[in-house]
Amino acid sequence: MPHVVGKKTILITGGAGFLGSQLCHRKLINGHRVVCLDNLQTGRISNISDLMHHPNFKFMHHDVVNAYEIGEKVDEIFNLACPASPPKYQIDPIHTFKTSVMGAINALELARKYDAKIFQASTSEVYGDPEISPQPEAYRGCVNTFGPRSCYDEGKRAAETLFHDYHERYGVRIRIGRIFNTYGPYMDPDDGRVVSNFINQALRGQNLTVYGQGQQTRSFCYVDDLLDAIESLMRVPLDDRTPINIGNPGEFTVLELAQKVIAMTDTGVKIEHRDLPTDDPKQRKPDISVAMDKLRWQPKVPLEEGLRKTIHHFKGAMARAPLAEFAVTS
Repeated sequence: MPHVVGKKTILITGGAGFLGSQLCHRKLINGHRVVCLDNLQTGRISNISDLMHHPNFKFMHHDVVNAYEIGEKVDEIFNLACPASPPKYQIDPIHTFKTSVMGAINALELARKYDAKIFQASTSEVYGDPEISPQPEAYRGCVNTFGPRSCYDEGKRAAETLFHDYHERYGVRIRIGRIFNTYGPYMDPDDGRVVSNFINQALRGQNLTVYGQGQQTRSFCYVDDLLDAIESLMRVPLDDRTPINIGNPGEFTVLELAQKVIAMTDTGVKIEHRDLPTDDPKQRKPDISVAMDKLRWQPKVPLEEGLRKTIHHFKGAMARAPLAEFAVTS
């Protein structure tokens, strides 16, 4: 297919996932051509079903672990492919690690071939169970290389290294965003993340599962804010290529989140405490001073507003979907 001047061709790996699908919609609205690549391990066709007949949209069912060619020149690549919640990435930890490492290499090779700018969706998990809070980009982390979360944490750290080396060796134009907890409409109801778990449990009339005493903290960024930051990161000129934190610095305990969800769903359910999982981080709070300075970005949506929108979406989706689709992962 000939390359159209004035319109970018954008590859989004993991494009049928929670973040990727909404990025696909954004790019099409802005007049670009989008190639969505996903193996549907955690992505869902329902997230992109309304795009399948769009003249500027192309879906490729493919696993990024294996090399690929999209058959046309590409201007930008957003590498989002990888299961992102512990219940999902622990199903096949070796494949999760391969997704981060081989997925990065294959995307970087394509970026090198076409001189495309490329974004890597890294994660706050590169900081492990942090010894300092908030976590600045210069903090090197406290990560266990030999545990149930290591396949994801170390895989993402290795991907950052590959992005650095491809930039240094080949001049590939890279951007790296370390994404903190993100939530919003179109999350997979069965992804096992804390926000979707709590909302689904509350709407099903089940007690909310809180691990430990719920004093571990998280920072929750609404999806629209997160995507604004990613697009800004790809758009603005930067004098360096170091990773940048993307998240909401508002810090809440998991217990506080559970209490907010119970109050906002008005379901009257209770809280059920269970043992803490291995290597569960005690703190998550981004230092976003670099993003504020270089991207002129900071999140706008407060937690209560974002939860209200997410709960409203889940109520509607639950009314339309079979009951089993909203089963909660324990």
